[in-house]
Amino acid sequence: MPTLAGTLDLPRCPHCQIARPHLGLQHQLGTNNSTASRPRHWGIYVCTTCGGLISAWAVGGMGKAAQEFFPSAPGVSAELPDRPRAFLTQAQESLHAPAGAVMLAASAVDAMLKLRGHTQGSLYSRIEQAAEQHLITSEMSKWAHAVRLDANDQRHAAESAELPTDADAKRSIDFAVALGEILFVLPALVRRGLEPGG
Repeated sequence: MPTLAGTLDLPRCPHCQIARPHLGLQHQLGTNNSTASRPRHWGIYVCTTCGGLISAWAVGGMGKAAQEFFPSAPGVSAELPDRPRAFLTQAQESLHAPAGAVMLAASAVDAMLKLRGHTQGSLYSRIEQAAEQHLITSEMSKWAHAVRLDANDQRHAAESAELPTDADAKRSIDFAVALGEILFVLPALVRRGLEPGG
Protein backbone atom coordinates (compact mmCIF):
# COMPACT_ATOMS: atom_id res chain seq x y z
CA MET A 1 0.00 0.00 0.00
CA PRO A 2 1.16 3.56 -0.62
CA THR A 3 2.05 5.94 2.20
CA LEU A 4 0.17 9.08 3.15
CA ALA A 5 2.31 11.88 1.76
CA GLY A 6 2.08 15.00 -0.40
CA THR A 7 1.10 12.72 -3.27
CA LEU A 8 -0.60 9.33 -3.14
CA ASP A 9 1.40 6.83 -5.17
CA LEU A 10 -1.16 4.58 -6.86
CA PRO A 11 -0.47 2.74 -10.13
CA ARG A 12 -3.76 4.02 -11.62
CA CYS A 13 -6.41 6.57 -10.75
CA PRO A 14 -9.45 4.65 -9.46
CA HIS A 15 -11.72 7.09 -11.36
CA CYS A 16 -10.19 7.53 -14.84
CA GLN A 17 -7.71 4.61 -14.71
CA ILE A 18 -4.87 6.69 -16.14
CA ALA A 19 -1.51 5.10 -15.39
CA ARG A 20 0.84 6.76 -12.89
CA PRO A 21 -1.61 9.54 -11.95
CA HIS A 22 -0.58 12.64 -10.08
CA LEU A 23 -2.74 12.50 -6.95
CA GLY A 24 -1.96 15.63 -4.95
CA LEU A 25 -2.88 16.08 -1.29
CA GLN A 26 -5.65 18.66 -0.87
CA HIS A 27 -6.68 18.19 2.75
CA GLN A 28 -5.90 16.08 5.80
CA LEU A 29 -7.78 15.39 9.01
CA GLY A 30 -7.92 13.00 11.94
CA THR A 31 -10.85 10.92 13.15
CA ASN A 32 -11.47 8.53 16.05
CA ASN A 33 -13.88 5.71 16.67
CA SER A 34 -16.29 5.91 19.62
CA THR A 35 -13.70 4.54 22.06
CA ALA A 36 -10.81 6.58 20.59
CA SER A 37 -8.84 3.33 20.40
CA ARG A 38 -8.25 3.58 16.68
CA PRO A 39 -7.40 7.10 15.55
CA ARG A 40 -7.16 7.49 11.81
CA HIS A 41 -5.31 10.11 9.83
CA TRP A 42 -6.96 10.84 6.49
CA GLY A 43 -5.57 12.37 3.33
CA ILE A 44 -7.86 13.70 0.60
CA TYR A 45 -6.24 13.66 -2.85
CA VAL A 46 -7.24 14.97 -6.29
CA CYS A 47 -6.31 13.42 -9.64
CA THR A 48 -4.94 16.19 -11.85
CA THR A 49 -6.16 14.34 -14.96
CA CYS A 50 -9.84 13.80 -14.16
CA GLY A 51 -10.41 15.82 -10.98
CA GLY A 52 -11.62 12.75 -9.08
CA LEU A 53 -11.23 12.67 -5.28
CA ILE A 54 -9.49 9.81 -3.50
CA SER A 55 -9.39 9.44 0.27
CA ALA A 56 -6.87 7.30 2.13
CA TRP A 57 -6.25 6.65 5.80
CA ALA A 58 -3.39 5.47 7.98
CA VAL A 59 -2.76 4.97 11.68
CA GLY A 60 -0.07 7.30 12.99
CA GLY A 61 -0.29 10.19 10.56
CA MET A 62 1.51 11.31 7.43
CA GLY A 63 4.35 9.13 6.22
CA LYS A 64 2.62 5.95 7.40
CA ALA A 65 1.34 3.20 5.13
CA ALA A 66 -2.24 3.71 3.98
CA GLN A 67 -4.58 1.01 5.27
CA GLU A 68 -7.27 1.63 2.66
CA PHE A 69 -8.17 4.08 -0.06
CA PHE A 70 -11.55 5.01 -1.52
CA PRO A 71 -12.77 4.44 -4.11
CA SER A 72 -10.80 1.26 -4.45
CA ALA A 73 -9.42 0.35 -7.84
CA PRO A 74 -11.79 -1.78 -9.91
CA GLY A 75 -10.75 -5.36 -10.32
CA VAL A 76 -11.71 -8.27 -12.52
CA SER A 77 -12.72 -11.56 -10.96
CA ALA A 78 -10.22 -14.39 -11.17
CA GLU A 79 -13.20 -16.62 -12.03
CA LEU A 80 -13.25 -15.20 -15.55
CA PRO A 81 -11.29 -17.21 -18.10
CA ASP A 82 -7.97 -15.72 -19.20
CA ARG A 83 -8.98 -14.13 -22.50
CA PRO A 84 -12.10 -12.22 -21.37
CA ARG A 85 -10.34 -11.32 -18.10
CA ALA A 86 -7.43 -9.78 -20.06
CA PHE A 87 -9.78 -7.80 -22.32
CA LEU A 88 -11.87 -6.58 -19.39
CA THR A 89 -8.81 -5.59 -17.34
CA GLN A 90 -7.47 -3.62 -20.28
CA ALA A 91 -10.87 -1.99 -20.82
CA GLN A 92 -10.94 -0.81 -17.21
CA GLU A 93 -7.40 0.49 -17.57
CA SER A 94 -8.40 2.38 -20.73
CA LEU A 95 -11.32 4.39 -19.35
CA HIS A 96 -9.39 7.58 -20.11
CA ALA A 97 -9.52 6.53 -23.81
CA PRO A 98 -13.23 5.77 -24.33
CA ALA A 99 -13.06 4.43 -27.92
CA GLY A 100 -10.40 1.92 -26.88
CA ALA A 101 -12.29 1.00 -23.71
CA VAL A 102 -15.46 0.29 -25.72
CA MET A 103 -13.56 -1.92 -28.17
CA LEU A 104 -11.94 -3.86 -25.33
CA ALA A 105 -15.24 -4.26 -23.43
CA ALA A 106 -16.85 -5.56 -26.64
CA SER A 107 -13.94 -7.98 -27.06
CA ALA A 108 -14.48 -9.21 -23.50
CA VAL A 109 -18.20 -9.77 -24.19
CA ASP A 110 -17.35 -11.47 -27.47
CA ALA A 111 -14.84 -13.81 -25.80
CA MET A 112 -17.30 -14.73 -23.02
CA LEU A 113 -20.07 -15.60 -25.47
CA LYS A 114 -17.71 -17.66 -27.62
CA LEU A 115 -16.60 -19.62 -24.55
CA ARG A 116 -20.29 -20.40 -23.94
CA GLY A 117 -20.69 -21.74 -27.50
CA HIS A 118 -22.10 -18.68 -29.25
CA THR A 119 -19.73 -18.25 -32.18
CA GLN A 120 -21.92 -17.43 -35.19
CA GLY A 121 -23.26 -14.08 -36.36
CA SER A 122 -22.72 -10.57 -35.06
CA LEU A 123 -22.06 -9.77 -31.43
CA TYR A 124 -25.61 -8.52 -30.97
CA SER A 125 -27.13 -11.60 -32.63
CA ARG A 126 -25.09 -13.82 -30.32
CA ILE A 127 -26.35 -11.84 -27.33
CA GLU A 128 -29.89 -12.47 -28.61
CA GLN A 129 -29.12 -16.19 -28.95
CA ALA A 130 -27.84 -16.27 -25.37
CA ALA A 131 -31.09 -14.68 -24.20
CA GLU A 132 -33.22 -17.10 -26.26
CA GLN A 133 -31.38 -20.02 -24.65
CA HIS A 134 -31.86 -18.44 -21.19
CA LEU A 135 -28.12 -18.10 -20.66
CA ILE A 136 -28.85 -14.43 -19.90
CA THR A 137 -32.13 -12.65 -19.22
CA SER A 138 -34.06 -10.69 -21.81
CA GLU A 139 -33.30 -7.59 -19.72
CA MET A 140 -29.57 -8.27 -20.14
CA SER A 141 -30.11 -8.48 -23.87
CA LYS A 142 -31.95 -5.14 -23.84
CA TRP A 143 -29.13 -3.65 -21.75
CA ALA A 144 -26.60 -4.85 -24.32
CA HIS A 145 -28.47 -2.96 -27.05
CA ALA A 146 -28.60 0.17 -24.86
CA VAL A 147 -24.82 0.35 -24.33
CA ARG A 148 -22.08 1.00 -26.86
CA LEU A 149 -20.64 -2.33 -27.92
CA ASP A 150 -20.30 -1.27 -31.55
CA ALA A 151 -16.55 -1.84 -31.63
CA ASN A 152 -16.59 -2.18 -35.42
CA ASP A 153 -17.50 1.52 -35.73
CA GLN A 154 -14.36 2.41 -33.81
CA ARG A 155 -12.11 -0.16 -35.45
CA HIS A 156 -13.05 0.93 -38.94
CA ALA A 157 -13.28 4.64 -38.05
CA ALA A 158 -16.82 4.90 -39.41
CA GLU A 159 -17.39 8.59 -40.10
CA SER A 160 -21.10 8.34 -39.35
CA ALA A 161 -20.47 6.96 -35.86
CA GLU A 162 -20.03 9.37 -32.97
CA LEU A 163 -17.01 8.81 -30.80
CA PRO A 164 -17.83 7.14 -27.49
CA THR A 165 -17.86 9.31 -24.37
CA ASP A 166 -16.45 8.46 -20.95
CA ALA A 167 -20.00 7.53 -19.90
CA ASP A 168 -20.37 5.21 -22.92
CA ALA A 169 -17.13 3.46 -21.98
CA LYS A 170 -18.23 3.07 -18.36
CA ARG A 171 -21.60 1.59 -19.38
CA SER A 172 -19.91 -0.85 -21.78
CA ILE A 173 -17.52 -1.99 -19.07
CA ASP A 174 -20.36 -2.28 -16.52
CA PHE A 175 -22.24 -4.52 -18.95
CA ALA A 176 -19.17 -6.71 -19.56
CA VAL A 177 -18.57 -7.04 -15.80
CA ALA A 178 -22.22 -8.01 -15.22
CA LEU A 179 -22.11 -10.54 -18.05
CA GLY A 180 -18.97 -12.08 -16.56
CA GLU A 181 -20.70 -12.31 -13.19
CA ILE A 182 -23.69 -14.13 -14.71
CA LEU A 183 -21.78 -16.46 -17.03
CA PHE A 184 -18.74 -17.34 -14.91
CA VAL A 185 -18.52 -15.83 -11.41
CA LEU A 186 -21.93 -16.84 -10.01
CA PRO A 187 -21.78 -20.40 -11.43
CA ALA A 188 -18.35 -20.81 -9.80
CA LEU A 189 -19.76 -19.63 -6.46
CA VAL A 190 -22.67 -22.06 -6.77
CA ARG A 191 -20.28 -24.95 -7.60
CA ARG A 192 -18.16 -24.15 -4.55
CA GLY A 193 -21.30 -23.84 -2.39
CA LEU A 194 -22.43 -27.30 -3.45
CA GLU A 195 -19.13 -28.93 -2.60
CA PRO A 196 -18.96 -30.78 0.72
CA GLY A 197 -18.00 -28.25 3.38
CA GLY A 198 -18.65 -25.40 0.89
